[in-house]
Amino acid sequence: MIRNLFLMITLVTITSACQDKNDFDKNFVHTVYFWLNNPDSSQDRKAFETSLKKFLNSSKYAKTKFIGTPPNASRDVVDGSFTYSLLVTFSSAEAQEQYQKEEAHLLFIKESSSLWKKVIVYDAQSSE
Repeated sequence: MIRNLFLMITLVTITSACQDKNDFDKNFVHTVYFWLNNPDSSQDRKAFETSLKKFLNSSKYAKTKFIGTPPNASRDVVDGSFTYSLLVTFSSAEAQEQYQKEEAHLLFIKESSSLWKKVIVYDAQSSE
C-alpha cells in the first residue's frame, strides 16, 4: 500500500514537472521548414543554428521553441527533404503578428536569409 502511494505521488510529480517544462500553447502554432543552400556545410549549419537560437532566446512572444532536423524516415509519406524545422507556439494570432515584427525576428532574417534557398510556413489555430 505504501509502495502504491509512493508510486502515485511520483507519477503526479513527474507529470506536473513535465507540464511546467512543456510550454506548448495550442492557440496558435507556427511551423517553418528551411532548406539551406549548402545543407552539407557545417559552417552554414552552425551560423544558421546560432542565429536561430539567439533569435528564439530573445523573442518576447514565442512560447514553445522547437528546432528539428529530419529523421531517417522509413515511410513514403514523410518528407525529409528540408534541412531544419522550427515549431513555435503563441498564446494568440495577435502574439504571432507581434513576433513577425519584433526586432529579434527581423535580425534573424537579416542574418540568415542568405543561407536558405527555400522556406515554407504552416500556421494553424486551434479548432477547439
